[in-house]
Amino acid sequence: MTKRVYNFNPGPAVLPLEVLQQAQAEMLDFKGTGMSVMEISHRSKDFEGIVADAQNDLRDLLGIPANYKILFLQGGASLQFAMIPMNFRPAGASADYIVTGTWSKKAFKESQKLGAAKAAASLEADNFNRLPAQSELKLDPQAAYLHFTSNETIHGVEYFTEPAPPAGVPLICDASSDFISHPVDVSKYAMIYAGAQKNAGPAGVVIAIVRDDMIEKVPANLPNLLDYKALAEENSLLNTPPCWSIYVVGLVLKWAKGLGGLEAIQKRNQNKAGLVYKAIDESGGFYKGHAKADRSVMNVTFRLPTEALEEQFAGEAKKRDLIGLKGHRSVGGMRASLYNALPVEAAEELVKFMKEFQQKNG
Repeated sequence: MTKRVYNFNPGPAVLPLEVLQQAQAEMLDFKGTGMSVMEISHRSKDFEGIVADAQNDLRDLLGIPANYKILFLQGGASLQFAMIPMNFRPAGASADYIVTGTWSKKAFKESQKLGAAKAAASLEADNFNRLPAQSELKLDPQAAYLHFTSNETIHGVEYFTEPAPPAGVPLICDASSDFISHPVDVSKYAMIYAGAQKNAGPAGVVIAIVRDDMIEKVPANLPNLLDYKALAEENSLLNTPPCWSIYVVGLVLKWAKGLGGLEAIQKRNQNKAGLVYKAIDESGGFYKGHAKADRSVMNVTFRLPTEALEEQFAGEAKKRDLIGLKGHRSVGGMRASLYNALPVEAAEELVKFMKEFQQKNG
């Protein structure tokens, strides 16, 4: 029997068992080709079909309007931190960033290396334990764009309503850790991008949804592989793409549709998070959540009374096949990542363990 644990890793993260089984079944022979997806030409009709199916399924899931391109890129979301200002911030212009945690701070710093960027808000003084209200944002009506991160994986805060930019300012979102976890009105955005390795697939591919008018803004003479317009014109096949990762993303998207779409997935995720937050809230202070507001459905971050107890908690959890619960070193404590593919039973087992651990050590 193949062993499967309860995988709370923050990324690369748990994949649907059905997807892994299908990938396994097709590993040696993809749909009668006699080759693995890792062996077929990315210029072949077979692989073009994989890309087209994935694009169509994502368009269906998110209701993506026709005037948006769907790109499969490389370099992780971190490369987009540099590509976005290179492509969308004209010379002499500035861009606004809402700094709500580690990842938005990285995006902001990368943008500053390449030109003018301003923090419309920063919650660093509060150790990123909440999100800024719209009234707290200092927004530039002339900004090239407003960038935000919809879910901060490390600190466990999540936007449930996107911030509103000034009229005419494009809104760009790094949705890496809550991508396809709930419905989104894509028409409010100029660009949404996400590393696949949290909810949408394995590491190695970034999904970018870019509005056509933004692509027309791309300046001439950028290096081809850093040029969204060049990448869009070649339908993400400008060079050899991460074929296997795109293929698995396609399988995940079909799995998500099979669950009933993003409304059904959202309910499933809220159920999991509700179980864990209830255990924290009813612990009498034994467990203390890092986030004071805007608590993430994807990443539940919490502390125990002492670091020694936290080490003990992680060690005993591992023995119970509850894997990946240690928090990021910058925050400490625990983090339970509850991505789409994590079954509800995993959250139930974690809550059971949390209650038992408190009874023994509280």
